[in-house]
Amino acid sequence: MHDTDDFDDEFTGPSRSQLRREALDIFKIAEALAALSDAQLSRVPLDEDIRDEVQRTRAVTSHIARKRQTQFLAKQLRNLDDDALEPIRKALAHDRTAALQEAAALHRVEQWRERLLEGGDETLSEFIAEFPAADRQRLRQLVRNALAERKANKPPHAYRELFRELRDASAPTVDEAPAADAPE
Repeated sequence: MHDTDDFDDEFTGPSRSQLRREALDIFKIAEALAALSDAQLSRVPLDEDIRDEVQRTRAVTSHIARKRQTQFLAKQLRNLDDDALEPIRKALAHDRTAALQEAAALHRVEQWRERLLEGGDETLSEFIAEFPAADRQRLRQLVRNALAERKANKPPHAYRELFRELRDASAPTVDEAPAADAPE
């Protein structure tokens, strides 16, 4: 009944599903741009009209209105060609990567703090071996104070100060920090 010769297999355009995936990708970029702080947004290479549209989107506080404004921003972004979108994608990916690395570093500091509170001097020696610039006496005093605070159910002042001290001691120095533009 159906003649297969009637169908033309020469359609070369993207499928509706592909177009929808691309539109959702652009919408996610628009949401990410609207969620950036002023400092982060200043590092993203945007045209002035797109930057203004991002500012207008950020100014809207109502949930439904914000979604509608974000959709409009996505529409403006879809008008850009791929060459203009690629630097925006790269800047957003770089910010995500930096945030993940920063979160991982803070988790390592939290783990060291807990290990120091549970392990005593041998754990402190491990920390000093890994980070020789750390002040052993200061850390020992903060660990003692944090344990005393915990035992007396006092506010965790020394506990927080211990975290700050560990974070500062474990932060890479300028010589050790990887260059921002260095390829991985």
